[in-house]
Amino acid sequence: MTKRQTLILLLLLGAQFTLAVDFSIMNVAVPVIGRELDFATENLQWIATAFALSAAGFSLLFGRVADLIGPRKVFLAGLVLLTLSSLAGGLVDSAGPLLAARVAQGLATAMVTPAGLALLITSFPEGPLRDRALGLNGAMLSAGFTCGAILGGFLTDTLSWRWGFFINIPIGILLIVVTPLLLQGSRSHGGKLDIPGAVSVSAGLIALVYGISAAGQYGWGDPTTLISLAVGIVLLVVFGFVELNASEPLAPLRVLGRRSVTWGNIGGAATFIGFTAMIFLLTLYLQEVLGYSAIATGLTFGVLGVGAFLGGVTAPRWIGALGSSRAVLVAGLLVQGITVGVLFFAGDARGWLYGVLGLAFLSSYAHVAAIVGFMVTATSGLPNEQQGLATGITTLTQQVSITIGIPIMSAIATAQIRSMSSEPVKAATLSGINLAILVNGLILIAVALLVALFLRNRRTAGRH
Repeated sequence: MTKRQTLILLLLLGAQFTLAVDFSIMNVAVPVIGRELDFATENLQWIATAFALSAAGFSLLFGRVADLIGPRKVFLAGLVLLTLSSLAGGLVDSAGPLLAARVAQGLATAMVTPAGLALLITSFPEGPLRDRALGLNGAMLSAGFTCGAILGGFLTDTLSWRWGFFINIPIGILLIVVTPLLLQGSRSHGGKLDIPGAVSVSAGLIALVYGISAAGQYGWGDPTTLISLAVGIVLLVVFGFVELNASEPLAPLRVLGRRSVTWGNIGGAATFIGFTAMIFLLTLYLQEVLGYSAIATGLTFGVLGVGAFLGGVTAPRWIGALGSSRAVLVAGLLVQGITVGVLFFAGDARGWLYGVLGLAFLSSYAHVAAIVGFMVTATSGLPNEQQGLATGITTLTQQVSITIGIPIMSAIATAQIRSMSSEPVKAATLSGINLAILVNGLILIAVALLVALFLRNRRTAGRH
């Protein structure tokens, strides 16, 4: 890399790391926020869900906007929104404004993430340099989630949960000042925005993600869940018909129909769902089964952060050694699925801790390697004027998968726990966690096999 490329990479990685921290930093503080701002217990989940809904619902839209007006403009606008919403979130004194601030932070994420990825991809030529940059980007993504949980606990205990918002302000200002100095004004590619497509896909994704989130709170048979899921599916079908007839579609079907884009994103969805669900299930296991405190649980997840960082650093070398990003994606999914599946055998004795952490470390390493394989696969072979769309799709995959992984696996674990209501609580809880872990691992392995079957090497996939 040239010196300028190195500085650009540091800038974009800093933005990605900040957004990843921002996603998880407030989760640890949720109980404290609930007490201070008089949140009803059943509404606490919206502190995280409000962020996730807007981040997932608008990623595709802002990815396309980045193609039309230039990714640097969208990147800077997102950083400004993140800084202002973080200031507002730290100053609020009631539940409503706090949720509004979290929605704004989610919108900022939907702007900065695809635009930043498009800037990263267009700053590095396709090949080893881009693979290395995407590898470090994947490392920052997963390490940021882990650091966010640890940092959120530290700030909440020593200062205040409000610093989970305030910490973004100096970082945001620094990134806003440095961005124009390092990144040249990107050329806009013209065209017009597909408004019907944008409305239908954003509303459909919000309804779908809301329905899956509601399932985790109310159950899959609840009318709220069913209506939301039905509305989301109908709107996404409408979006498909709109795109078929639009003169300048939001998501051209020739891009969505590429095997590298389709199967790359399916593999990416599986690895994100599997990892976020594993963290949730391991949190329950460490606290409810092994009896560790919340602080001790958060610190043990530092092992996952180390695995994530190493996975991102070494994944580009694996791409070179195995000859394709598709091979790394498949291998990462397989190793992640096997290591997660083996956790099914964990028992209720504290001696299991070391084996569990070792498997979680390997799973975290494989997860980030799979992310890098997914990002390279899903964005390679496309012209620069479509990179905003491609990264918008990958961001959409990431945000939706992170959101739905926990409700799906939580529902499996809860059903098993309820079926064992006559058993001791710890035994029933362990059984529910083990079953969900097993299902999680089997899904990862199944998707790995499907990707290996249907996604050929990158050169072949690019011709479809």
